[in-house]
Amino acid sequence: MKKVIISLLTITTLIVGCKTTQSQKKSNLSKTEKGAIIGTSSGAVLGGILGNKKNSTALGAILGATVGGAVGVIIGNKMDKQAKKIQDELGNVAKVERVGEGIKLTFDSQLLFDFGKASLRESNKDDLWKLANTLKQYPDTDVLIVGHTDNVGSESFNQALSKKRATAVSGELTSTGISKTRVKIKGKGESQPTETNETDLGRSQNRRVEIAIYANKKMKTEANKEAI
Repeated sequence: MKKVIISLLTITTLIVGCKTTQSQKKSNLSKTEKGAIIGTSSGAVLGGILGNKKNSTALGAILGATVGGAVGVIIGNKMDKQAKKIQDELGNVAKVERVGEGIKLTFDSQLLFDFGKASLRESNKDDLWKLANTLKQYPDTDVLIVGHTDNVGSESFNQALSKKRATAVSGELTSTGISKTRVKIKGKGESQPTETNETDLGRSQNRRVEIAIYANKKMKTEANKEAI
């Protein structure tokens, strides 16, 4: 998925680069209007491809909150800073990806939970507290936490386990003072594997917790004012 995103952004950059070069010839085209071209083009490409992917609950939340245009460019710049902060704080504990106008984090469930369990490991709660501290510094975002499992065990057990794990992560974050209204959870069980469930390695990668971070109404409103 990451390679697909990078390739799409590369293609989009080339296309937009041509459009921007042509636009620069027109003296009446403002920076905001140029930003709108970039935001709309990249949003359309990403939305068209990723929106059709089955395993895109977290990505879907980000794309669903997309504004596009010059406003989207401003939001994207804010997300760049937040993503860097999260990456610096968490290091290799979580995979941090900048997608569109949001951020997608992927935690290996084995780092947070024992196999088949939904109680957070005490040794790894610090990582969630680090994430919480960054979220507090950037309060104008909403958060979706999505639990995933492999296919070991019954479908109903895995569905319940994935939701319990998402709830556990949410509870830890909100226990630090983050508003509960800011955080949503979903359990997807074994329904959205990213790798094969036929190997131990594949199953281990399917056991994960994904977190989508995207602009809330306040950030969108402020970004809209900046774009005018």
